[in-house]
Amino acid sequence: MVDYRQKAAAAGRIPTNYLRRELGPTEKEILTSRVIDRSVRPLFPKGFACETQLSCNLLAVDGINDPDIVSINAASAALAVSDIPWNGPIGAVRVGFIDGEVIMNPTRKEIINSSLNLVVASTEHNNVVMLEASADNILQQDFMKALKAGVKETQRIIQVIKELQKKYGKPKRILENLPEPSAEVMESAKLLCETKITEVLTDTNFDKVSRDQALDVVRQEATEKVIENHPDCDPSHIHEAVNSTIKTIFRNLILDTNKRCDGRGLTDLRDISCAVDIYKPLHGSSLFQRGQTQVFCTVAFDSLDSALRSDPITVLTGFLLMQLMKLGELVLMVVGS
Repeated sequence: MVDYRQKAAAAGRIPTNYLRRELGPTEKEILTSRVIDRSVRPLFPKGFACETQLSCNLLAVDGINDPDIVSINAASAALAVSDIPWNGPIGAVRVGFIDGEVIMNPTRKEIINSSLNLVVASTEHNNVVMLEASADNILQQDFMKALKAGVKETQRIIQVIKELQKKYGKPKRILENLPEPSAEVMESAKLLCETKITEVLTDTNFDKVSRDQALDVVRQEATEKVIENHPDCDPSHIHEAVNSTIKTIFRNLILDTNKRCDGRGLTDLRDISCAVDIYKPLHGSSLFQRGQTQVFCTVAFDSLDSALRSDPITVLTGFLLMQLMKLGELVLMVVGS
């Protein structure tokens, strides 16, 4: 579990809530925790089941740079020097693109004028483990240029962390080898369900829910038949064997046919529908649907005083000049960006 917290004291301030205490995580803190988690999670060894918590507490902030990139690299360094088995380290950078030039780790002010806001984390061997980006109609070649530059920059960070690990790192724990299904069980499960799995994954009449249900039936039938021949076999091992077969067939079908299991091509989108002004009493409402995914949104108008300060660190350290008309006079206010 990753827990990222931005303390108001990092900006030399006291929390602005009624209790003057650090409360539950804000949306910004949750999203940053997820970015850190997605960056480090893929590199834990298979079978690692020890409860592990990464705590990233913001102790000081300069108001110029966003601390999320530093947090990813700090988490990488902490895992590298710890005794926790982990196939890191990783390095992370933010990449911007301004006036045709790649900008490495742009400041908050620079990112406003950037047509790209890309966060990339990669390993020592230039393998990308996490990407997050927003862009404004950037060309594919420009995006790839920025991505390659970002991956190259991460290598400098990785080398520094490796030096830190070499100097201060603890010996890694030795994990107990978890029991795995035998080759005979794996092959038996594969032979029993391979054909049925292929039929399910090539039937375009299934939707996501019904396809999962059909695969559950195949999994259960295979488990029962394998146990008849191998009564001492752990059912979880059979499930693992079936899941491995599903993944292999699913991947091979896409690579061989250039189609996904619902019949779409690699670049085809699911059916999209939109509806607005659904509930009249609300100031605004809309329903967006893509395939079986739905999002219902509402909007309510109120005064600026009712606005939620969802990211107090940005509020306390960032500056945005807003022009407000009040009683016919121009009032200038400095508020959080």
